[in-house]
Amino acid sequence: MDGDCGLCSNVALFLYPRLEKKSSLKFIANNSEEAKTIINTLSKKYQKADTVYLIRNGKAYIRSAAGIRCLLYMKIHYRILFPIFWLVPLPLRDIVYAFISRYRYHIFKRPNACIFPDLN
Repeated sequence: MDGDCGLCSNVALFLYPRLEKKSSLKFIANNSEEAKTIINTLSKKYQKADTVYLIRNGKAYIRSAAGIRCLLYMKIHYRILFPIFWLVPLPLRDIVYAFISRYRYHIFKRPNACIFPDLN
C-alpha cells in the first residue's frame, strides 16, 4: 500500500482489528525496501502498476482484485462479502478503483508518518 496515502492508512487501520487471528496479511508501504524487493520479483507489467499489491499463495494481485481479496483475511462476517464484490466485472471495478486512486490525495489527508510498521 501507499505509505503516505490517507486512504491507504485508513483502510489499513480499518482492516487490522478485523483480521482473523491466524491471518498472515501484512501491510507494507510500497516505497519500503521490503516492498521494493517483493515488487521487483513480479512481472514488468506489475512492477509498473504503482498500486496496491496483494501476494496470496505466491500469486500477485493488483488494484481492485487485491483490495477485494483482502476480505478473505478478515473475520467471517466480512469474508462473506467477497463473492458479492467478485460478481462485479473486473473492468468496472478497476474503473472505480482508478477514479478513487486519482482523487485520494484531495479527499483524504496524508498521514504525518507511515503507520504500517506499527500494524505488523
